[in-house]
Amino acid sequence: MPAMPTLPELVDDLVAANRILAGLSVLDGFGHVSARHPDDPSRYLLSRSLAPEQVTRDDVMTFDLASNAVGGDARTPYLERFIHGAIYARRPDVHAVVHSHAAAVVPFAASSVALRPIYHMSSFLAAGAPVFEIRERFGATDMLVRNDAQGTALAESLGAGAVVLMRGHGFCAVGESLPVAVFRAHYT
Repeated sequence: MPAMPTLPELVDDLVAANRILAGLSVLDGFGHVSARHPDDPSRYLLSRSLAPEQVTRDDVMTFDLASNAVGGDARTPYLERFIHGAIYARRPDVHAVVHSHAAAVVPFAASSVALRPIYHMSSFLAAGAPVFEIRERFGATDMLVRNDAQGTALAESLGAGAVVLMRGHGFCAVGESLPVAVFRAHYT
């Protein structure tokens, strides 16, 4: 297993991940990618609320696993940051999370046709991808993950998997490293 990146290296990689995934149309203006803090597993790094193609090092914030900004950072965070905190809290093996609204994937969360790999690059989908249906626990909502309870329900749906679909919304891909999560998001 490769060595964990230092904090400055991880911040640079997180900026690159945002821009790469935006360039590949995996992330739209509302998608986001995070990484677990390399020195403190009870924290994670995520940009302030900003279109991913515009993220720079100075935009990266630190959050605790309850998705509260640490260090008095008062910048506006992503509304759906609870996705990241809840997954990190439930899955110590996960070191990166991507949340996407890719239009090519959204229909699979509402279809009777399962999302399955069609070539070797997507083999991580061999077990399928569970679907998170927010209405099952929270009734009729705007389908956004706005709080820790909703994030926890999403993380429970993900289980031990690599990808979870979100009905009418998008998906999340996770990985043991930032490059793995980016790879999985792209090939989903």
